[in-house]
Amino acid sequence: MADNKDNKKTLTTGFGMPVDNDLNSLTAGPKGPVLIQDVHLTEKLAHFDRERIPERVVHAKGAGAYGYFEVTHDVTKYTRAKFLSQVGKKTEVFARFSTVGGERGSADSERDPRGFAVKFYTEEGNYDMVGNNTPVFFIRDPLKFPDFIHTQKRHPATNLKDADMFWDFLSLTPESIHQVTILFSDRGTPRTYRNMNGYSSHTFMWYNEKGEHVWVQLHFKTEQGIQNFTGEEADRMRSSDPDCSTRDLYEAISKGEFPSWRLEVQIMTPEQAQSYRFDPFDITKVWPHADFPPIDVGRLVLNRNPENYFAEVEQAAFSPGNFVPGIGPSPDKMLQGRLFSYHDTHRHRLGPNYHLLPVNAPKASQVHSYQRDGAMRFDGNGGGEPNYWPNSFGGPAPDAGVAVPSLDVSGMAARHAYELVDADFVQAGDLYRNVMTDEDREHLVRNIASHLKGAQKRLQLRQTALFYRANADYGERVGKSLGLDMKEIKRLAAMSQEERVKATANQ
Repeated sequence: MADNKDNKKTLTTGFGMPVDNDLNSLTAGPKGPVLIQDVHLTEKLAHFDRERIPERVVHAKGAGAYGYFEVTHDVTKYTRAKFLSQVGKKTEVFARFSTVGGERGSADSERDPRGFAVKFYTEEGNYDMVGNNTPVFFIRDPLKFPDFIHTQKRHPATNLKDADMFWDFLSLTPESIHQVTILFSDRGTPRTYRNMNGYSSHTFMWYNEKGEHVWVQLHFKTEQGIQNFTGEEADRMRSSDPDCSTRDLYEAISKGEFPSWRLEVQIMTPEQAQSYRFDPFDITKVWPHADFPPIDVGRLVLNRNPENYFAEVEQAAFSPGNFVPGIGPSPDKMLQGRLFSYHDTHRHRLGPNYHLLPVNAPKASQVHSYQRDGAMRFDGNGGGEPNYWPNSFGGPAPDAGVAVPSLDVSGMAARHAYELVDADFVQAGDLYRNVMTDEDREHLVRNIASHLKGAQKRLQLRQTALFYRANADYGERVGKSLGLDMKEIKRLAAMSQEERVKATANQ
């Protein structure tokens, strides 16, 4: 895929309107939230959600199970959520684990993040925690998400996975370096769904009965212990048992070996968020445990397999927009995009009444809404009750007492680029230097080199320069594995992103 130097075209919307910026969503101030007046963003996400039917666009292959969540520690000073209101309280859950980029027929051992989604059937409605097995993500703006996923799928001409697509995008998106480092470590190939952690990744709001709020990140820590495949083991498993994780989860529960996770949360006050050294709402960053020590909340246990895969796992639909009183969103730009996109894609894939399907419907609370009709409406459709508000015929009324605390939002409505670019390399470097063992680093470099060697040399140079920016040893080892000129790598690493792209255009 050579750079297109001639016949330069202006990017437009589907209706021909020129687009001024395709990297940054329209937000109120640099930190957001995202504004719904960004019609380019909503058009791009809505079209993306409808690209494939009936398979999920992402997280297409997965496995799920029922269980319960039990509160083990008192967190009522932070949140009014009733399912967290008492130590010992249990709430029924349904969890789904998945690979992200592959099709339904792909192998469970592919190098890929793993989805980690939990639906809590609470007495105040369903609460969905929709995360991954990694605490960070590749991008921080939802406008980039359709493009990113396209690069993880198949080439539009060959219908083959394409290393040029993959590394072209990542090398042009330096914020991805933290997640790339995790993905190409052995953590990118978990041995089973039971032997991996789950993370909210996003920051969320918890608020109490007084309306006081804090910012939180959730961590589900496996009680089975972390186990990963090496790259070679994952390759062998793709041919010997491509359904290894799906099989393992079902068989473990069938044998009574119920998997479990301990839920911890990190808590940041609004005051701390104002002055913290990293943007706390940037999903490409973690909150260091030394600054925000995790506290225990409860325990997740899965103890019942589905009776029908299609009805319960394939039709399960999760959304980070499914909140309960006591839990709310943050200004995280990626989260803001997901709040729209998940419900939208479910309505496309399953229909406007997907919330009535048994696996998705509330179990411990009743639904009273004014939403009526639509395809596959298979309940009583509200009978003869009012279908509008306000009304004076006894219809359900809003309750102002459950409102999410108000936040001060201000700023110029514009497409704000992220300013702290150098910060993107700090945590990836810390992970490589301070967290990984010698063996971890050896596997990481080997895994990267085996994949990156399939890309054009200019892309190898551009990406390796990013590794060097994160850590000199990191970049040198990848560069040497690929036979690259290290003087050139160091020269490129010292450049700005724009300069680096121009310098490698003809390599």
